[in-house]
Amino acid sequence: MCLATTPASATTTVSANPMEKVCIVGSGNWGSAISIMIGNNCRRLADCYTDVNMWVFEEDIQLDGKTRKLSQVINEQHENVKYLSGIELPHNIIAVPDLEEACRDATLLIFVLPHQFLPPLLRKLRRVVHPSCRGVSLIKGLDFDKANKKPVLISQTIEDIMSTDSNTPHPFSCGVLMGANVADEVAKGQICESTLASNFDPIDGIDMNERTRKIFDSPSFRVQHVKDVAGAEVSGALKNIVALGAGFVDGLDHLGGNTKAALLRVGMKEMIKFCRTFFEGIRDDTFLESCGMADLITTCYGGRNRKCAEAFTRRRTAESEREWNAEECEDLWKSVEKELLNGQKLQGTLACKEVYMVLESRDLLSSFPLIHKTYQIAFQGAPVDHIVDGIVIRNSPVCHSNL
Repeated sequence: MCLATTPASATTTVSANPMEKVCIVGSGNWGSAISIMIGNNCRRLADCYTDVNMWVFEEDIQLDGKTRKLSQVINEQHENVKYLSGIELPHNIIAVPDLEEACRDATLLIFVLPHQFLPPLLRKLRRVVHPSCRGVSLIKGLDFDKANKKPVLISQTIEDIMSTDSNTPHPFSCGVLMGANVADEVAKGQICESTLASNFDPIDGIDMNERTRKIFDSPSFRVQHVKDVAGAEVSGALKNIVALGAGFVDGLDHLGGNTKAALLRVGMKEMIKFCRTFFEGIRDDTFLESCGMADLITTCYGGRNRKCAEAFTRRRTAESEREWNAEECEDLWKSVEKELLNGQKLQGTLACKEVYMVLESRDLLSSFPLIHKTYQIAFQGAPVDHIVDGIVIRNSPVCHSNL
């Protein structure tokens, strides 16, 4: 039995065994890569509609000497020539530039775009999704409650906005997919793992966590399920800050693999400490999943944050005789991002600023020396070789009482 499409004025009801209508919200490098697994799975799974809409922020691109719409090129050539060139997308991935049309009657929204763009988009699409709709966020970052000086999960922000003035009879639920997943390698079918963290309620006896896992899982993209959404999601955000530190090390020719390994170990300890300081229900074994240590390793060796931080370091050390101020650091990050990322955005620098703000407001910077030192280098002009001062060995217990 499938879901019937009804006029806007009618009430849509949940069928006894609803078919999945999947929509990918975002079409950058990672969004296009994950669409390969989703498209192939929706084509073969009996409980999914074959076609998968992918919302595309429309852009004009130059192709073969002509100006073309990116969505048109994706639908005609089955390739995202700007963000994932050279990789064929499944033919059932449909690029849709109209957000509401892309998400209409969707039962599963997959969010994969910079989180600063989310709130206005969510307020539009919440009116058109199916009443049973749920979400999975692939966004690696955090929101922050400035009034209460606390970090907020992006999945929680999605739930809050999607549950306000929506057409759903129950609160919107959002999980996350995090892992050691470099987009280009995933797109090429190189074997990797990922972690789905979710707590979806069953519908008519159907395990919606397992149903969701199958929409992502494939022989080359092996997905495990956990319930610790906070642990998985915060790890996905903080590892980008550690990756900045790894890039600083890589850009300093007098430091090597031993230093980088020490930085990763201290970085993981600070990630765990931050999770337990600000969130409840954190499980130790979450950090042994792909969303934890594996993602940290991959990001610190192959991710865009590491790459840009190395370039940042080499340009700063080329002018080592002078001091750098905050404005010059900001300008350099913008220049590196523009030159190296082809329109993509750095998430590590944004996360670093926001995490620093929270730690400073709670007088906790001394408990997170690596994050503190990374911020000072990235935004206050501290010498890059001071990154080693953030690699501090401590045996003190994790703090639970600073909220």
